[in-house]
Amino acid sequence: MNHFISLLEGVAMTALYRSEKENILKQQFQDQNILPLSEAFSRAPFDTLLAKSGCEGMRIYYGMSEDLKIHAIIVATDSEGNDILPPETETLVPGEEDDIFERGNRCPDICPDDSPLNS
Repeated sequence: MNHFISLLEGVAMTALYRSEKENILKQQFQDQNILPLSEAFSRAPFDTLLAKSGCEGMRIYYGMSEDLKIHAIIVATDSEGNDILPPETETLVPGEEDDIFERGNRCPDICPDDSPLNS
């Protein structure tokens, strides 16, 4: 399956999202930057996930922080589409986990220069 799209399709989809993202929220949640325009990540966490034993892909979940902001949460997946996660019984020291990542730069507040996909 081809997951790539044309720039034209990407522009149309991001433009529609920008114009409708506040409309899909209840009025009480509008204009609070709950839905980001984009999130940027460095390459290193992707490389770490792709290097996991059995990794054949990635899944993006959407989560919410306590301040109600939506964030992409990314995990590796195996050949059957199952998440590759640490055992639930494994106790990890905060900050040492490398099975799930999220800490992307949300736009707003950290936004890229204008491009056809964001303006």
